Amino acid sequence: MKIVSNYKLVRRNKKIGNYTTIASLVTLGLGLYISFSAQTSEGFTWSLVCLIIGFLLSQVGIFFGNRWGRSPRPDELLTKELKGLDDKYTLYHYITPVSHLLVGPAGIWLLAPYTQTGKITFQKDKNRWAQKGGNLYMKLFAQEGLGRPDQEVATSLVDLKKFIAKVDPIQGLPQPQAALVFVNPKVEVDAQNATIPTLALEKLKDFLRRQAKETPVAIDSIRIFQQLLPTETIE
Repeated sequence: MKIVSNYKLVRRNKKIGNYTTIASLVTLGLGLYISFSAQTSEGFTWSLVCLIIGFLLSQVGIFFGNRWGRSPRPDELLTKELKGLDDKYTLYHYITPVSHLLVGPAGIWLLAPYTQTGKITFQKDKNRWAQKGGNLYMKLFAQEGLGRPDQEVATSLVDLKKFIAKVDPIQGLPQPQAALVFVNPKVEVDAQNATIPTLALEKLKDFLRRQAKETPVAIDSIRIFQQLLPTETIE
């Protein structure tokens, strides 16, 4: 398998995450200081403003930190897990409009990594995702909420389709697909009925190999698409 990554973007976003986290701590500290030292209504207002801004900055820091600040990063985990796929596959990190794109005999796959822990479930009758268990502190202060990952990925899939339409106006490529990949080793995934394939990281390679056998795509069209994308890592 070939890997093409944008390390320049990784370094930039890591810095953004670090600076934002520091700014959030400073702002929260300032808010606490004002709340204890200023006993007026104006002081209370400024304290509340600082706490709100600090919380928002902390969420931005968590967003960037989870993706680019910690090692192993999601791109590193995906690369390690998919090692062993043959050289007909190319894995692109931060090169296209979607963060992680795998192109090869299994087709064109948007891989959406999530770092949540605990048990991830999807209730089809209620169209609802749930996360049970896991570390409460991590949920509150070091982890994004699960939200609606299927909707997030659906939006990214639209962006990918627009990108493909630009580079391949003839529309000769197979339709891109998406998979939700939970990369934390402490996660348990029970989402067979989800509208988008959802699985733990260790099951990803077997899933893709099965897709390549059950619904193979024309390798010539895949190679044409790969030739339209960057072939060198951006340092």
